[in-house]
Amino acid sequence: MILSRPSVLTSASSGSKMQRIGTVDKTAQGLGIVALDTEETPDIGLMVIDESLSTVGRIVDIFGPVASPYAAITPTDSASLTDLVGTTLYAE
Repeated sequence: MILSRPSVLTSASSGSKMQRIGTVDKTAQGLGIVALDTEETPDIGLMVIDESLSTVGRIVDIFGPVASPYAAITPTDSASLTDLVGTTLYAE
């Protein structure tokens, strides 16, 4: 049985919906690099959360080919870049 990650998370406290943006592939120059797997490209400046609804950073750049873009995430002070690799991230 294969389980897939949800494409939308809902915060119980605020009721807001978060859209899955992708998984952190690697780190570079103090940023987390996310291969976007969403139909809509997220806006620069959006806060990014993990599956436990913890804020892990903010989108600071979108780059790469239009067909398969990447997002650069600057981590919050409490988020460890090495721990983010492999993590699925969501944005409001």
